[in-house]
Amino acid sequence: MAVAKNKTGLSYIRDAEIEHTLRSYATPLFVAAGLNPEDVSIHLVNNKTLNAFVAGGQRLFFFTGLLERVEHPGQLKGVIAHETGHIAGGHLARTHEALKNASIKSIIGYVLGAAAIVAGGGQGGAGIIAGSQAAAQKSFLKYNRTQESAADQAAIRYLESTGQSGKGMLEFLGILGQTNQVYYGNVDPYWLSHPISSERVRAMEQSVRHSVFRDRGESAESLQAFDRMQAKLQGFIHSMASTLKRYPETDLSVPARYARAIAYFRRPVLDKALLEINSLIDEFPADPYFHELKGQMLYENGDIQGALPSLEAAATYAPNQPLILTLYGTVLLSTGYSADDRKAIDVLKQSVSMDAQNPTTWNQLAIAYGRMGDTGNLALATAERFILLGQFEKAIFHAKRAQENMRVGSPGFLRADDIITIASRLAKN
Repeated sequence: MAVAKNKTGLSYIRDAEIEHTLRSYATPLFVAAGLNPEDVSIHLVNNKTLNAFVAGGQRLFFFTGLLERVEHPGQLKGVIAHETGHIAGGHLARTHEALKNASIKSIIGYVLGAAAIVAGGGQGGAGIIAGSQAAAQKSFLKYNRTQESAADQAAIRYLESTGQSGKGMLEFLGILGQTNQVYYGNVDPYWLSHPISSERVRAMEQSVRHSVFRDRGESAESLQAFDRMQAKLQGFIHSMASTLKRYPETDLSVPARYARAIAYFRRPVLDKALLEINSLIDEFPADPYFHELKGQMLYENGDIQGALPSLEAAATYAPNQPLILTLYGTVLLSTGYSADDRKAIDVLKQSVSMDAQNPTTWNQLAIAYGRMGDTGNLALATAERFILLGQFEKAIFHAKRAQENMRVGSPGFLRADDIITIASRLAKN
């Protein structure tokens, strides 16, 4: 897991396993809604707020507060189905268009700031938004009752067409109604931005009552993925004391060992962390995420050579997980061997071929090209990184530098031309 922060202190999370879990829940619903799953991006915000939003086009944001509060996959799928209804329905399209080309960090700042204003945070919310260079709009992310009802009806259709129960949606409304937690000086932004009426609840109750799938439960695989997601969030986000209270050492379940391994690693108590993760690897030798965690543990504790076999195994068992490949490439670049630098280029190129929106991967690729003396591709990778970070003048500078070192008409030259055109347009907005 990696946590990135912007200058306002807001942070977002990248984690291969959690993103995979959320996408496995969401993809059937996206398809049922007539959306191309590859066009919908999923983002995790490290914030205790109970919230989920669509913003900046087809970008779906989950707050860790919501992921930790839901009680089972059905409730989370209900939230996803509802937000999918907003995407498919084109709700808040004007605001989304305004944020379409914004960076993820800016959108997170906008979302949190607007949520604070919606919840009555006033100047606090405006301050957050100012930090993300966006204009405060009290109406941002606030759906009207007609849109909420439409999203509910759409969500029920999506769940029905995929053979899933809508009970989770109904239960989640109950959670919102019962919670007494306070955020931004008032109540949960999800409650206020997604207004809940008695009519909505009754309509949903009726839909669930008449569904042939109302009593259908979750698969063992879905439940295991959910439990692991919450254990992982617990271990990475909360204190070791809190994690051990929730998952005491007497608990030998997979989620408990996973959470403790992470908590010990973060402390760091590496010997205990390795005992826990090794027990999981012994039991599940082909699980890529256990190998990934062990590799991260060893790398961040200075054992570069020890980390490589674990990350190679993770990449072997999950060859289509770009975040794993990026970590693997990063560690390869840390060995000091030119052969590993060359291998890192192949690994990182594979990563960006599947996820070209990760500035960290482009940065590591730029380092690798620099080691190889490839000035053209070094400059091009740097330009890719800067355009993702919203630093358009720097992106243009490095794209032009790339063209100076590439054959006219080559793929790299043409890509640099695209970056110059796009960055020039965005710089004027």
